[in-house]
Amino acid sequence: MQAVLDDRLSDRFVCELIWWRLGYRPAAAAGVAGAIAPGGAPETWLATPATQAPWAERFPIAPELVAERPANVQLTRSIPAPFKQLLKEQLGFGGYRIGELYPRRTRRAVAVNWLLAHLAGQGEPLAETGPLPPLLDAPADPVAGHPGDRPVG
Repeated sequence: MQAVLDDRLSDRFVCELIWWRLGYRPAAAAGVAGAIAPGGAPETWLATPATQAPWAERFPIAPELVAERPANVQLTRSIPAPFKQLLKEQLGFGGYRIGELYPRRTRRAVAVNWLLAHLAGQGEPLAETGPLPPLLDAPADPVAGHPGDRPVG
């Protein structure tokens, strides 16, 4: 979770962590032809019967939760009230300083809080360690993010 807050993982990786838990699945896994976009673009993820209706109806294709404001707003609203402060309580996260306050970063913080809330809702503790892709250097331009990250709108 700290690696997400520190911007050491791609926005896409963060999205996939959440998409899976929301019930989205890669299109290829569902047998959809042309699931991988031409030119090696990332695979499309689609809503499945496991995706909650508010998400599946509004976003039949998994939304870019960091890049797209409406998706991040819905993610924020889907965090149950008792879990809104888990970022602070479990990770000691006090927020970003004014000079560090960018939409990408605040949306990533929402994503971490949502993941913590999901674990809490399942009655699962936050794991101390777990598998991760290789960590990236923090992007030189935190507004633009990592190569391949979608522009924030």
